[in-house]
Amino acid sequence: MRRIHHNLTFQVLVAISLGIALGLVAPEAGKAMKPLGDIFINLVKMIITPVIFLTIVLGIANMSDLKKVGRVGGKALLYFEIVTTFALAIGLIVVNVTKPGVGLDVSALSKGDVSKFTEASKALTFVDFITHIVPSSVVGAFANGDVLQVVFFAVLFGIALAFVGETGRPLTELLERLSQVFFRIVAIVMKVAPTGAFCAMAFSIGTFGLKSLLPLGRLMLDVYVTMFLFIFVVLNL
Repeated sequence: MRRIHHNLTFQVLVAISLGIALGLVAPEAGKAMKPLGDIFINLVKMIITPVIFLTIVLGIANMSDLKKVGRVGGKALLYFEIVTTFALAIGLIVVNVTKPGVGLDVSALSKGDVSKFTEASKALTFVDFITHIVPSSVVGAFANGDVLQVVFFAVLFGIALAFVGETGRPLTELLERLSQVFFRIVAIVMKVAPTGAFCAMAFSIGTFGLKSLLPLGRLMLDVYVTMFLFIFVVLNL
């Protein structure tokens, strides 16, 4: 049995506690932790789209029955659309019921960050949504971290790679090696998760004070409730 201090969850919880302490005792020092917290968030964002792309491409390309490839690709996109819709619906219901942001002092938030979310929240029609799925630039889809566009391209790429057969086998093997590398990067990033949690919490408490813990706690509870509903209800349908 591994020692508890080697457990990542335990390390993150300790880091959060230390971050709270630093934010309370030395608010200015806590605020100074923001760049490190942002770096960790960027690290996580950096690996999401490549991992999704490689996983989907290899899953489709390694199928032996080519007759199923097209059907599987279409079903993969349809499945992603459906579960994403359910996930959004559950998230909206939970947030509107619990209102986790109530009580948070928004005056201290960066106006630039707020404007990004208000722009993204503008009405999007169904036609716009479908049109948006197809990327105008593959590089742009990865650079912007647009998961839906990356999924579309990955399905298309995987189908094409499966249809070229043995000619594409060297590329498939290369992608398998890349997949191993990226999952190793994921493991490395998770090693610094406690540091990221410490810095993010120190900044939050140093900037917004201890009173921010209540809405933050409600938000975390909402996240866990949403994940529970999604995993045990939606994925079991």
